[in-house]
Amino acid sequence: MSPPSSHPLELARQLALSRRDFIRSAAGVALGSSLLSSPVAYAASAMKKRKVVVITFGGGARDQETFAPEGQENIPHMMQEMIPQASFFTQVVNRGILGHYVATASLATGTYETFNNFAAVPPNNPTVFEYFRKDLKRPASDAWVVAPSNGFNRIGESNNRSYGPGTGARVILPKHLLTAATLGNGDYSHLLRDNYETPFYTPELGGNEFELQQLGNLLKLSVDDFKAHALTLSSPDELSVYITRRLMREVAPSLLWITMHDIDIAHAGAYSLYVDGIRRTDRLCGELWKAIQSEPEYAGNTTMLILPDFGRDADDDAGGNGFQHHRTGDALSRTTWMLAMGAGVREGVIYDRPMDSTDLVPTIGSMLGFQATQSQGKPIPELL
Repeated sequence: MSPPSSHPLELARQLALSRRDFIRSAAGVALGSSLLSSPVAYAASAMKKRKVVVITFGGGARDQETFAPEGQENIPHMMQEMIPQASFFTQVVNRGILGHYVATASLATGTYETFNNFAAVPPNNPTVFEYFRKDLKRPASDAWVVAPSNGFNRIGESNNRSYGPGTGARVILPKHLLTAATLGNGDYSHLLRDNYETPFYTPELGGNEFELQQLGNLLKLSVDDFKAHALTLSSPDELSVYITRRLMREVAPSLLWITMHDIDIAHAGAYSLYVDGIRRTDRLCGELWKAIQSEPEYAGNTTMLILPDFGRDADDDAGGNGFQHHRTGDALSRTTWMLAMGAGVREGVIYDRPMDSTDLVPTIGSMLGFQATQSQGKPIPELL
């Protein structure tokens, strides 16, 4: 339900306040101030083994199915396990194009990208992975993306002349790997659903993409074991998390980006599938946090950041289709949130000041020790 106001900035502010008040009462956390700083943050900034894991809550989810009294049952892991350990930002505004690939690319560059969401092109601006690897002279094995296959194969590195090919992240597209391993076998069709918004779109492959034959060499996983385990999974995001956990265990990259996408089944128009996607994404986020705590290379020195690429349309917006799409550009579509936890992060605190989604990349830069010189955003002081 939209707040009773028509001005976008006021709507965004009211959404933030609603999230703040709900989380304070439901999860029992405190209201934070950007003037406060944490000694843990200063200690964490000096960690030589600092790692950052980013999860995009892909597909977009509205408050009424998540951070509202009627929606909290869909996100039990966030509400009960994660938010009490986290800093929660209630007002993250996306001012760019509301398409999944282009919006995720904007998150990864810190600049609002303007290319066609359904074009198989790299971002125009340097990615967080390129800043990280080039500025800190990190090897290719230290920055990875695990993503759905609808165009995300080019997200690892930009076409920027100062960075570009060879300086970005390796990209794993689990659905492409499974397609190659099974030749599209019908037994795996539930894991191979691709672009929910434009189902006939098939991107060209390219970029620094991980290939099937590298499974055994890098992830210590045979093709037969990969196929066998895939049969035990129920969704593409579960497949992505399975690959992510293998990557964490065998490679342990310092910068790891996972894009969830199951929630975007909402475009099919089935509300029950949309809610199932939210519940599954909540569970998988919890599983990844537990994996971080259990892996020796990650435990105690990792910051995890979770944020949606954007929201979805309001039910009462005549120009939209409610939960099904994200086309109106209204406050519900643009005003999201971010959950931060782990090394250098204050626990059980809420911040409700506005911030831009482009602030993510320079914040990661401040955590890991590089400067995102071409980003439009700025570091988030509450996380530094």
